[in-house]
Amino acid sequence: MTQNVLEKLAATNPDAEIWWDSSPLIYPSWKAETLAKAPAGKEADWEAQLTRLYDDATIQREGTMGFRGVTTNPPLSLQAVKLDPQGWTRRVQSIAKADPALDVEGVYWSAYLELVKLGADAILPVFEKSGGKYGYLSGQVDPRFVRDGEKMLEQGLSIYEMGDNVMVKLPGSKEGYEVLEELTARGISTNNTTSFTVPQYMRCMAAVSAGLLRAKAAGVDLSKWRSVITHMSARLGELSDWKIEAKARGIELTLPEIRDGEEAVLKRAYHFGKSQNHPSKMLQCSMRVEKDERTGKTVSRHIQDYAGSDMVYTCPPGYIAGLMAAEDELEAFDANAIDREPNKASIEKLLKLPSFRAAYEYDGMTPDQFAHFGSFKATETEFAAATRQTVDFAAMVMAG
Repeated sequence: MTQNVLEKLAATNPDAEIWWDSSPLIYPSWKAETLAKAPAGKEADWEAQLTRLYDDATIQREGTMGFRGVTTNPPLSLQAVKLDPQGWTRRVQSIAKADPALDVEGVYWSAYLELVKLGADAILPVFEKSGGKYGYLSGQVDPRFVRDGEKMLEQGLSIYEMGDNVMVKLPGSKEGYEVLEELTARGISTNNTTSFTVPQYMRCMAAVSAGLLRAKAAGVDLSKWRSVITHMSARLGELSDWKIEAKARGIELTLPEIRDGEEAVLKRAYHFGKSQNHPSKMLQCSMRVEKDERTGKTVSRHIQDYAGSDMVYTCPPGYIAGLMAAEDELEAFDANAIDREPNKASIEKLLKLPSFRAAYEYDGMTPDQFAHFGSFKATETEFAAATRQTVDFAAMVMAG
């Protein structure tokens, strides 16, 4: 049996988890498309690897899959709609017909909740067999409301109602963490998204801890509660102001140095959480397969630099395909990589940049500043645009 790159990564720590970063509804078609591109001689290996990661029949029969969970966001939800426009046209029509009082936004939200439920139901057997440890699907509140706590709480509760294995995904804004505490106090599992910085992660951990204290005091059942804190790695380095600030200061900043900065931020947060024995798991997303300018080798530092950790790695379809295409070029994982110190020279250079200090220092930002951080704003804008496209899809269907 030839292991997938991600299976090799998971083998470096028994508590590491590989998740699917898209709707389960698209997996069969993506799998077929990927296998059609398999190199000669690797077709059987790739088929076996992708079947081990996710197979509907195995999930329903045995309650197991290689992935331990699923994350979704607005662009990924839009992807599911675009994959089956006729099916979703019928769903939108059915929702609008069943409740004529709903406006376009109301129909869109009902359709989104249905998408969450369909995905959660698909992997529910995994949740049930594992006793609630695995098999969660994250459903995200509308990114157009990242500063509206009341609206996010309302939406978070409606997402939670879509299934026992649904985890509510909330943004790393001041208001998002306030809602996260409230949901935690009710025993609802959460995923902190659009989060990039050590101050955000510390605020998230504090919100989780406060919520757990409230839950325990109220006798809330926490036996199937989970919390993950997302680090959007490449989005931190590529969408922040690091490059702009470096250029303004006459500093030449290379891609490897940017990756060093991303590594430093995540490792600082990861080890801080471990030192506090915090129950939340760090979740790594926004990962890349690329050429290392220093060595000329093909790398994926967003997993290689953290091997040996118990993190969650949530992987979108394109990233998995990229890893598989480069599997013969990637070096073996070092199970002690998580404890390696980031490049000191790179960190010294990056500390000259205000936006790196904001991300790296424990007191780099206040909660009021979270939603104004460059990577947050860029990601919020992208996710909101995808949401508007999905709303427009509902509007076109309702208009005939």
